[in-house]
Amino acid sequence: MSKVSIATLRIWGVALTLSCGLGLATAQTGAAAPAVPAQPQPAVAGVKSANIFEIAPDASADANYAGQNNAERGKVQPGNNAPMWRDVGKGVTGYSSLPVSQAPEAGNLIQPFVQYPGSNLTTAGEAWRQTRNDWLIPYGGAVLFIVLLTLAIFYKTKGPLGGHLPDTGRKIERFTPLERAAHWSNAGAFIALAVSGIVMAFGKFFILPVIGSTLFGWLTFALKNLHNFVGPLFAVSLLIIVVTFIKDNIANASDFVWLSKLGGMLGDKEVPSHRFNAGEKGLFWWGITIPGIVVVGSGLFLDKLIPGAMYLRGDMQIAHMLHLVCALVMMALILGHIYMGTVGVKGAYGAMKTGYVDEAWAKEHHELWYDDVKAGKIPAQRSSTADASVPGAIAKA
Repeated sequence: MSKVSIATLRIWGVALTLSCGLGLATAQTGAAAPAVPAQPQPAVAGVKSANIFEIAPDASADANYAGQNNAERGKVQPGNNAPMWRDVGKGVTGYSSLPVSQAPEAGNLIQPFVQYPGSNLTTAGEAWRQTRNDWLIPYGGAVLFIVLLTLAIFYKTKGPLGGHLPDTGRKIERFTPLERAAHWSNAGAFIALAVSGIVMAFGKFFILPVIGSTLFGWLTFALKNLHNFVGPLFAVSLLIIVVTFIKDNIANASDFVWLSKLGGMLGDKEVPSHRFNAGEKGLFWWGITIPGIVVVGSGLFLDKLIPGAMYLRGDMQIAHMLHLVCALVMMALILGHIYMGTVGVKGAYGAMKTGYVDEAWAKEHHELWYDDVKAGKIPAQRSSTADASVPGAIAKA
């Protein structure tokens, strides 16, 4: 170190010592130090924040201003990233190192503008949210409530149908063991899917306030997994149901007569029909088969179980809306089926439980089918052996 530097340090040390001693003396004598007027501090050179509206304010006069990319805009207005965010809002795909086969939309932060049914013209994610929350959930829930209320009023005013003819003790096999196994497998899967779907869609309105967010979170997590695992079982059982019952659900002339008289539900006598009446056939096609195919297809897509499919967000949103709409249609119509198959028609539940109905029941509810059985066109015992536990069941000749 140079002699000049050492001397400078000594001078600063002496000055510091003298200032400390003067301060101590002042404190001991209680004398106040003379006030020194504040001096204005000189401006210190440093970094100054930039306002993009003050940097080249006339840059917008350029005819290509609106078409500039982010790099071009940065030259005339540093910090103005409007072109980049405008592209983000438009859904322009940026660069991503992830493979397209695994992450096809990794370069897209925001989806492009669309207008789904019931939504405003906005980004696809927000449009899906509006359609789901403003239309599908409230109106779908209202439809289910109205169906339940209608069935309750109908039961209160009309009561169970049938039971006007005394039993004969002679049985007709209405459903074979295979048909009953297919029905109950499909019914069990559907109930599991319907209950879990209702909780996931509507549970926050009537379950969450009761059990709290923690238990509701665990409940929906468990039901979501149940929904995903039961879905394939429903798909297989639905296929069996369609193949098994399609032959007897083809429309014929008697169905139009049945529809013209509403099946006689408003009167005291039912309109004659074959094995299944027009109402049951309508349920088969419009309450099970057609919406069931859409529900299964969209569900497999939502679970990413379709090989080779590109699971884009927009496609997933459309699949979700189709899945929800068709599931609500199925639930609304099958509620009527459950009602008619349990408390709505006397003896209907026993038919699917044991497979047999009394001849009087067949004559009262499906007279044309009963006539075909009595004429020998349809065997009274359709399976190979009769169920010995059912009194009146006749062994097949």
